[in-house]
Amino acid sequence: MPIVDSAIYRRGVRESHHVTLDQTFEDLHEHGGFAWIGLYRPTEAELTAVAEEFELHHLAIANATTGHQRPKLQRFDETLFVVLRPARYLEETEQVEFGEVHLFIGPNFAITIRHAESPDLAQVRRRLEADPELLALGPQAVLYAVLDEVVDGYNPVVDGMEDDIDEIEDELFSGDPDVARRIYELAREAMGFQRATHPLVRIFRSLEAGYDKYQVDIELRRDMRDVLDHVLRIVERADTFRALLENALTVHSTLVTQAQNEEMRQLSHASIEQGDQVKKISSWAAILFTPGLVAGIYGMNFTHMPELSWILGYPMAMGMMLLSAGLLYLVFKRHNWL
Repeated sequence: MPIVDSAIYRRGVRESHHVTLDQTFEDLHEHGGFAWIGLYRPTEAELTAVAEEFELHHLAIANATTGHQRPKLQRFDETLFVVLRPARYLEETEQVEFGEVHLFIGPNFAITIRHAESPDLAQVRRRLEADPELLALGPQAVLYAVLDEVVDGYNPVVDGMEDDIDEIEDELFSGDPDVARRIYELAREAMGFQRATHPLVRIFRSLEAGYDKYQVDIELRRDMRDVLDHVLRIVERADTFRALLENALTVHSTLVTQAQNEEMRQLSHASIEQGDQVKKISSWAAILFTPGLVAGIYGMNFTHMPELSWILGYPMAMGMMLLSAGLLYLVFKRHNWL
């Protein structure tokens, strides 16, 4: 059901639970307190009903309806509209999954709209209900608790990404052909994580700017400051992940280039050796060709060959064969073909 939970709180205690929004609105008007309405992927009609009851700005409602928003904080008079991007690490696939949570925080209402399975806002509600002193601070306490839950949810993501990056560093020198794809996927997740966490710093700074004007309790300010410190550490680690992955990609490219150069060197060496062998074979073929030509001519048994009856004919033919072979040998040797 789109309506996950709807209740009225007075003095930090849950006074009533309602099945419909109309019951919640009626109770709030008659008895006061503040309403906390939790919605999961609400319909446009339900959002319109909430907007009309609490006079929510139409631009904020349009954003909450369409979803796919970047983390941000917008103030419309006394109403805050906050968009958060929670994340969780999936151990089975070693991937980071991002969700989306919208909050409307007003003087007497807190509306949480969840567009994904995480985070578990029911757990946030139970934790706040177990602390009446904190819940008595009103809707601002709900905002703090949701922010704290989202930021705490980043810890397993950071740990999981850190383990993945350690594995990548080990695989860089193993020659695994899939390591480049894994680096790219991790880099994309790191960018998504940065987009989810970096705007939180601006959100907290904007909240701090309104503490005095909206009379935020001093203890709640301290709690917010603690969450901000946590955010700053996470943002710093997220930036470190991005730098490490960029360096890993550079190292991988260098290793691939070195491997290609080594392969080209080996191919060139083999080509040179093959060329040397061809030159040697060609040289010996040329050396043997000339004596073979002379021998072939005199082996044709022509009738009219005057030198056949010449007493020096045979020595002359042999000399020509040896001389030609010797000259060719010297020429090829001089040019380092032999």
